[in-house]
Amino acid sequence: MGQTPIVESKVSTNKMAHPKRKISKTRRDKRRTHYKATAKNVAICPTTGEPHLFHRAYVVEGNLYYKGKVIIENYAPVA
Repeated sequence: MGQTPIVESKVSTNKMAHPKRKISKTRRDKRRTHYKATAKNVAICPTTGEPHLFHRAYVVEGNLYYKGKVIIENYAPVA
């Protein structure tokens, strides 16, 4: 006969995920143990003897080298 009144829900409308319990510092840090910084591999140029990163051009005494060969003589960086 009569209609039931519409009652607003008291349930939160927030759709984001929330942790059920606080994660302790120890537990959080244990999870992060696998993220470590690693040293870059450094190559030694057979021509100049300079250390440089693999697959990168490098400057020695004003000349730009790549794979042990002079690419640009009297190289001046643009930046």
